[in-house]
Amino acid sequence: MKQITLNIPENKYRFFLELVKNLGFIKVKEEDNLSKDQREFIEDLKESLTQVDLHLKGQINLKSADELLGEL
Repeated sequence: MKQITLNIPENKYRFFLELVKNLGFIKVKEEDNLSKDQREFIEDLKESLTQVDLHLKGQINLKSADELLGEL
């Protein structure tokens, strides 16, 4: 198997990726260009959204805005 590295303009990336993925004989490996801080932010955001979902289902209780402000 051969490998090719391409540099695609940001504004054409999604289009090109979709095009290549539809060519059944090509495997696409996307690079993770996120910094450590960005990855941590995404993980924290996922955890927060999970907590909101559990709260909406009545499985956990979250603090109110007043309670959070009272801690400051």
